[in-house]
Amino acid sequence: MKKTGNVFVADAQMRSSLAIIRSLGAKGLNVTAGEETKYATGLFSKYCHNKKIYPSPYNEPNSFIQYMLDEVRVNQYDVIFPVTPATVLPIIKRIDEFSEHTLVPYPKYEILSRAMDRIETVKIAQENGIPCPKTYFMGRFGDRGFENVSGKIEYPVAIKPAASSSNEAIICDSIQEFSLKCKQADSEYGSFLIQEILPTGGEIGVYTLFDARSRPVALSVQKKIRSYPPESGSSTLRETVKDETAVDLALKLLTSMKWTGLAMVEFVIDPRDGGLKLLSVNPYVWGSLQLSMLAGADFPYLLYRMFIGEEIEPDLSYKTGIRCRWLLPGDLLWYLSTPGKMKNFSSLFTLKTADDIISLKDPGPTLGFIMAIAKYFSNKEMLDQMINRQ
Repeated sequence: MKKTGNVFVADAQMRSSLAIIRSLGAKGLNVTAGEETKYATGLFSKYCHNKKIYPSPYNEPNSFIQYMLDEVRVNQYDVIFPVTPATVLPIIKRIDEFSEHTLVPYPKYEILSRAMDRIETVKIAQENGIPCPKTYFMGRFGDRGFENVSGKIEYPVAIKPAASSSNEAIICDSIQEFSLKCKQADSEYGSFLIQEILPTGGEIGVYTLFDARSRPVALSVQKKIRSYPPESGSSTLRETVKDETAVDLALKLLTSMKWTGLAMVEFVIDPRDGGLKLLSVNPYVWGSLQLSMLAGADFPYLLYRMFIGEEIEPDLSYKTGIRCRWLLPGDLLWYLSTPGKMKNFSSLFTLKTADDIISLKDPGPTLGFIMAIAKYFSNKEMLDQMINRQ
């Protein structure tokens, strides 16, 4: 396909999509961005040259996929960038149709599906000697021998959905609760696994780009400083750090998966021995993408270049000690939900820390986010959905 310099970025409400828009737009590419509403953060960026409002991939998935097929047939996009599971999965499942007109920077579905499944991910990690929390693979509730496992478990445990895109978990404190909680998980999640609840000494994420030969060509490492919800949510403040052990484990895992494209591998620091334990693999574009870019790893542009056929020389260096936060509404919600508000006040309202959305060079997205909040303020379900998607 002839290269046009045109790209399409979906999920424009997402922080990660905004980072892609800014990265590619600053490189001179013609960026079209899409969302299901005109009140979307990324649509207000000065780097967004064209705006598209498409059917909701959540409420009208068939209409969404037909819209996107028509869009790539009519317009000449070098690459399209879906970001969330709701846009990525239907496109990848029909990749042959999309590939006639454009490029989609994700691995094949059979590879992507392994990383999307916690059960598959943990099994691959265990096969490759990568430390994980103690894990019990349960199948479906009611399977033969299911109840026999309950007496072998050390409680409390977290019952987690197999889908890696979900941060949900059901806590089971005792053998007396086991059947009831597993029946609940079966109803809500379908397939699930059970893991020990680790005391946490912090979380480390390794952010990577792998080429078509499953070689790492770029990376950064981030340590979570604050999050919302405070116990297990998305990072609202994080910093780039060096951690060779985390890098070695992450690269080993993704190489064994024959990975291509972007992926984040997250570990928890176990204070009992100081070691790392695998939390999850995120095969989608991560919310803290802006920090990786500030640290010198311009993942969106590298990904674009790689998929249009350019050879990318591996460069695994990045700046450490760089901080970035998500003030609206992430860090603000963290502040409101934690004690010590007087102590945390100056940290929250500092102007020294870069932000995922707020930028003097590109102020439009801040206005766009505020408008989105105002639009959905009276609709708690839509407001929660918008915030949780971040």
